Amino acid sequence: MLDKSHSKSPPMRLNPHFGACLAFFLSGVAGLAADFQIRDGDRVVFLGDSITEQRLYTTYIEAYALTRHPNWKLKFRNVGWGGDTAWLRQRAHPDEGQLFRAEGDDLSARVQDSVGRGLGRDVLPLKPTFVTVKFGMNDHSYQKFRPDIFRAYERSQKEIATVLGKNGARVALLTPQPIEDRRADPDKDERNQSLRKFSDGLRDVAANTGAVYVDQFDPFMKLMLTARAQDPKAFIGGGDAVHPGPAGQLIMAWAVLKGLGATPLVSRVEIDATSSKAQADGCAVSGLLIKEGRVTFDRKDLSLPMPVDSRAEPSLALAPVLDDLSRYELKIIGLAAGEFDISIDGETAERTDAAALAKGLNLANAQGPITRQAREVLAAIFEKNNRYFNRWRDVQLYTFPKWANGTETDKRREIELARLDKEINQLEGKIDGLRQPHSHRFEIRPAVK
Repeated sequence: MLDKSHSKSPPMRLNPHFGACLAFFLSGVAGLAADFQIRDGDRVVFLGDSITEQRLYTTYIEAYALTRHPNWKLKFRNVGWGGDTAWLRQRAHPDEGQLFRAEGDDLSARVQDSVGRGLGRDVLPLKPTFVTVKFGMNDHSYQKFRPDIFRAYERSQKEIATVLGKNGARVALLTPQPIEDRRADPDKDERNQSLRKFSDGLRDVAANTGAVYVDQFDPFMKLMLTARAQDPKAFIGGGDAVHPGPAGQLIMAWAVLKGLGATPLVSRVEIDATSSKAQADGCAVSGLLIKEGRVTFDRKDLSLPMPVDSRAEPSLALAPVLDDLSRYELKIIGLAAGEFDISIDGETAERTDAAALAKGLNLANAQGPITRQAREVLAAIFEKNNRYFNRWRDVQLYTFPKWANGTETDKRREIELARLDKEINQLEGKIDGLRQPHSHRFEIRPAVK
């Protein structure tokens, strides 16, 4: 049976010739979105270190929000910086020796100066309404737990949440993911034990500042331990021990999105082949025809499935990413026993059998035009994010030598920034067009062997 708890609105019964009422489904989708921390109209900023700068987990989160809510007005900017920390080391360059020795008012003054300058340059000018903050990996200094560093980390995270809150932004504090060395007991690694303490302390900061707390350390660690129990040399993240590749970063995005209240249901169609009746949720069904063991119908969804980066597909075998974040469901009861081919717009999406169809399938990452469209959205988001990174780091923050400074240099920088801003706006318009769902013709027919 398909899990009906995914929707807060009752399914609508359809006859073979009429589609679902769009307003009805829109109200249902609005209910599902109510608990999601990202909201219509948000300007979202991802703040973090090199793992954020990789533009992987952040792009997957962005892709989920844009495809699940194709009519929302959203903007996303990534200001991750390799080597950065909660006290914004790479942006403000405080004296860390003095910072770690400081306590009380002295520590607060140093943190306020460092965090204030870093946020003032890279985050606040973007006028964010929602910011995710992911630090801890560099903060713990890749060693066993040090109370002096943790004190600076905790105070800095509090300052970030406080300053952002005063400037009108909601905040989500994300833990780091664990380090993944090739050892059978990653939970015994003293660096991971330190990161766990930093993560636990972050929970208290979130509670005291009203920020959302998202623990991605524990879900990632559990998956690592499960994999190592089967193969002591298993390496689930790809990339390196600190910087996961696409597979590991999809796991991170999965954990973060769940922590932000993301919901699983894209849409659902349930068909009774014996009575030619359908139920639909999150989509409209029309033209239902059941004849000679074949089922055909048109399906117009309100949103697209979350796109899965083809490089990240190995993670689908490790974590229930699609079950938790992207359920594009089809269920048909009353078919004769045997194998069936599911095609979408004439393209074979999947071969299955009557028993599996009766139980219900998730076609979120199936072959065909719907997955292809979702991945086109993902590719365009990557292109936009790379363009913004170039704008921010290579143009806006580029430091000219003293001999090149002057009015003419500043003028040329402004011209280049304006050119890049125009390109970014055009790419965002392209993304808005790409993420609009289309009507598709489904056919379920007996398989020809």
